[in-house]
Order: sequence, then C-alpha cells, then structure tokens
Amino acid sequence: MSTPSTSLGSVSASRKIKDRLVQGLVYLAFALAVIPLVSLLWTVVKHGTARFDATFFSHSMNGVAGRDAGGGAYHAIIGTLEQVLIASVISVPLGVLTAVYLVEYGRRGRLSKVISFFVDVMTGIPSIVAGLFILAMWMLTLGIGKQGQGFAGSLALSILMVPTVIRATEEMLKLVPNDLREASYALGVPRWRTICFVILPTALPGILTGVMLAVARVMGETAPLLLTIAVTKAINTNPFSGPQSSLPTFIWDQAGDPNQHAIDRAWSAALVLILIIMLFNLAARLIARAYKPTGR
Repeated sequence: MSTPSTSLGSVSASRKIKDRLVQGLVYLAFALAVIPLVSLLWTVVKHGTARFDATFFSHSMNGVAGRDAGGGAYHAIIGTLEQVLIASVISVPLGVLTAVYLVEYGRRGRLSKVISFFVDVMTGIPSIVAGLFILAMWMLTLGIGKQGQGFAGSLALSILMVPTVIRATEEMLKLVPNDLREASYALGVPRWRTICFVILPTALPGILTGVMLAVARVMGETAPLLLTIAVTKAINTNPFSGPQSSLPTFIWDQAGDPNQHAIDRAWSAALVLILIIMLFNLAARLIARAYKPTGR
C-alpha cells in the first residue's frame, strides 16, 4: 500500500511531464508559425536588395520601359503614403467614435446591435468589393473619379480600415476598469470628460496598436487600388487630381513584366513596403510607451 507522500510525488511528476509536454507543443507551434515568416522575410530581403539604391527612391518610371535598368518607385511611395494618410484621417476618428458609442453609450441599445452587425459584415467584406463600391459610386455615378483617383483609392482603403479600428478600439475600451469610470463620476466629472481624459488615455496604447494593424492591412491592398487609382508611371503628388500610383500597384505592374530589371524593381518595392509597415509599427509602439496619461 502506497504512502501519501509517494502518491503525491507521483502526481507531481505526472504534472511536470504534462507541463513539459504542453510547453514543447507550444514551442513547436511557435516554430511552425515563425518559419514561414522568416522564410518570407529572407526571400524578400535577398531579392529586394538588387535595386535598393538612391535611384530607386528618387526616380519614377516615367519614360522607363520594363527592359530598362533605370527607374524607381518614388512616385509609388509618395502615392502610398498619401493614400494611407487620407484613409487614416477618415477611418481613425470614425472608428474611435463608433467604438466609444458602442461601449460607453449604447451597450444594450437596438442601434448598437445594428451597428455591431454591420461592423461584423464589413470585417468580412473582400477588398475588391470595396474597390467596386467606390468605382460605382464615386467614379461612375458621381463622375468625380478622374479628377481625384488617388482620393478614390483612399476612400476604398478607409472602408477596409474602419471595421478593424472599431473592433480594436472597442476591445481596448472594454479592458478599462470600471473603477476608473466610477471614481470619475463620483467626483462629478461629466461623462464626455471622463471619456476624453480618463478612458481614452488609458486605452491609447491598445488603440494605437489596432490602428497600426489596420494600416498594415490596407497598405498592401492591391485589388481596390487597381479599380480606383489605375496604374501610372508619372509622379503625382496631388491625390485629388488625376491618376496616382502606389506600391502595391507598382509591384503588380512590375512583377507582370518578364524582364529581369522589372522583376528586381518589384522585389525592391516589396521590401520598401515591408519596411514602411515596420517603421509605422515601431513608431506607434514608441509613442504608446512614451505617453503617460495625466489626470485632469
């Protein structure tokens, strides 16, 4: 007959074995997830450095054929930055305000349920549908597209950004402890001031992370931009006038050319796109860490 200490020891050993087994499975799953990512990054860096030079960042493709060795993606970089900036200016305030309403004002209202339903629907919308919607409404029905194709592309990207910003902000606002709200209300602070100076600053790091996820998603979208901004080789810094290029459409255009010089430019543009997204995420993390909310 086993003693109590012996049985406890066997139970403890069994738990350690199970713990190590689960820990090993977690490490294995992490390795399986990281290997494709590392392989992708290595492939892009390996091929993208072929044209990673000053000319690539300072020249456009205007007058440059696919078989020519020159040319660059300056016009595409400018277009991507402007289009994503405009889309963010549209999407971030709209998404944050919608999330504030859902969490702070309409938790059990019928309108909030309707809004949540449409947000879920928008989350699953294919990107090309957003481009078709802007093409039909903005460019064909209203006839404004040819005067501002870059802005039309920004509108298509904002449709894809809004649901991501709403869901990320909503989850971050729900994580704010109710004690902070109750303490603010107990001091006689109005709800709008509590939201602006207590709740939003507390959730700011998570909100910034959600915004960066939305930016990273739309910055690489190609289908809606092909339908709205078209493909141009010239420099256009005005998104409200004429066609405008972007990095995704530049990559699509160059990768479809069988010439090696064009393929090298496509790989370099892909590397630039990844670096821009990484820099945006790094900047957002630094801002979130440096920001310390102060009570008012």
